[in-house]
Amino acid sequence: MTVPLLLVDGHNLLHRAWFGFAARIWNRDKTIDRTGIFGFAALLRKAQEQHAQGFEVFVVFDAEDGSQTRLEQDAGYKAQRPAPAPGLMDSLPLVKTALDHCGVRWIEQNGCEADDVIATLTTRAHAAGRPVDVMSADKDYIQLLCDDDPAVRLLNTGLGPGRRYTTAAQIHPRYGVRPAQWSDYRALTGDPADNIPGLHGVGPKTAARLLTGRHLETIPLAELRPAWTEDWPRVLRWREMIRLATKTDLPDGLLTNLPTPPLPRAPAVLETLNLW
Repeated sequence: MTVPLLLVDGHNLLHRAWFGFAARIWNRDKTIDRTGIFGFAALLRKAQEQHAQGFEVFVVFDAEDGSQTRLEQDAGYKAQRPAPAPGLMDSLPLVKTALDHCGVRWIEQNGCEADDVIATLTTRAHAAGRPVDVMSADKDYIQLLCDDDPAVRLLNTGLGPGRRYTTAAQIHPRYGVRPAQWSDYRALTGDPADNIPGLHGVGPKTAARLLTGRHLETIPLAELRPAWTEDWPRVLRWREMIRLATKTDLPDGLLTNLPTPPLPRAPAVLETLNLW
């Protein structure tokens, strides 16, 4: 039996949980903000109910030193990001405890960003014939989509019901490039979330035209402006930073190929863990 797999970008979901509720969620005496743990548990349960019944659910978190390798390539990587909101990261240990309580497996791999771990697990599961959904709002996961194969999808539950899934077939009509060209495309157009500026004067349409049927290294020099040529080594470096690692060294036996049991409601999770 092949069980579909839902891979969850843990920090992405925690960030959404922390900022996604209209009112803060406090413990009973109003002294501790429980929005992070409550929101995470509620959103994950909702995702399972609506999109992943019968799936194996697996959550991946960024390691504290996960960005180190990319920072060594470019000290500006993610440098513009503000410090986490007070209390947000305090929720992370509680989230991990809640996942253990609910029977959801997770990993925080030393030295690794979550996207590289998810890329590796997606590649392995897909090769084993398992359908895979990646739950995140991060567009870098577009690289994992497979042309003409809907078995790998991206799931963004923060969007409306008819817009939550992204498949490979949607990428070229939307962006003018194939999933395998995504890191080339983002290196040209930039990625503000990771402080990658992109090539000055190159927008989405120009990037798609330059990449028609090719990658960065096969674009003829005659098609590049002199200023672009000067910046080309930086563009190639940005592409390597954007590329997801699909051969990350991970422990054996992370995935069980067994369905995750139905998740309890968030209030019940907090009650059991004595967090109210």
